[in-house]
Parts: sequence; C-alpha cells; structure tokens
Amino acid sequence: MSRIAGVLRRTFGVVREHVGTDTLGNKYYIIPEQKTWTGRLIRAKRMVVAANPSEYEYTEGSIPMEWDAWIRGRRKEPPSVEELLKNEAYREQIKLKGKEVEERDLALQAKEYEDGLVATPLKTKAKGHAASTSFGKEEFSADPTSTANTFQPGSWMPNPKK
Repeated sequence: MSRIAGVLRRTFGVVREHVGTDTLGNKYYIIPEQKTWTGRLIRAKRMVVAANPSEYEYTEGSIPMEWDAWIRGRRKEPPSVEELLKNEAYREQIKLKGKEVEERDLALQAKEYEDGLVATPLKTKAKGHAASTSFGKEEFSADPTSTANTFQPGSWMPNPKK
C-alpha cells in the first residue's frame, strides 16, 4: 500500500495530510517523509495555512503556542482539542490571579502612603513641546524652593557686566 501511495505522490506531486485546525481558523498540515523518483529521501515537513493569509495583517498570537511548538518540531504530536481548552482556561486563571495580586498591591501601597511609611512618588510635569531640547528637563529658579518631601536649590547667576 505504501508503495502505491509513494508512486501516486511522485506522480501527482506533494500530498499533505490535514492534522488539525485551531480556534482562529488556521489549518495545520504534515507532508510525510517520501522518496523522489531518484531515490533521494525527503524528510517530513509541517506547515500552516493561515486563516489571514495577508502578511501585513499578522499579529502576535495568530498561532497558538501549542501549535507553534508542533510546527517548529519542539513536540512530536499535534495538540488535542482538550489540551488547547485546558491550557486556555489555565491562562485565563493566571490572568485573573495576576489582576487580584496587582489590586492587593495597589491597596497596600495606598495604605503605606496614607500612614506615611513611604514617601509619595513625585509627579513631574513636562513643560514645552516634546521636540524642543529642553523638554522634560528641570528648570531651576533663582530662589530655592522647599515643600517637605522635595527640595530644589536655586541657581545663582552672576550679574552681567555693564
């Protein structure tokens, strides 16, 4: 049987076997190992036919990481539907836990600011246009200024000669 399949492959060109489709609509194929009519061995290849074939429309995450690992040969078997669903649920769970931890951290940080345990961060105001050379740079006044947490010395300039 494999001999007949090999003859048909050599006669009619490359035959690819559909392995699976992901949730985004990308289709995954494998071209099995085969011999040419000269007897040379061509190793198996894995490929994806993107649901969005325009290269400029490609975004990160257009191919799920499980399928990407299969395409690149980091795993032998293609991912199953159950595995994909399980991993997606796990990723969502991690995102939710991350948001909870971030909210707890922000609440703790606000409490520390209220209690005076931590100095509040300075809020800088940039004056002028972003294209100017002095954008974002501190401007020193002639008089020293002090407001508890921040102190800026004044700048001294000699009197111009007349």
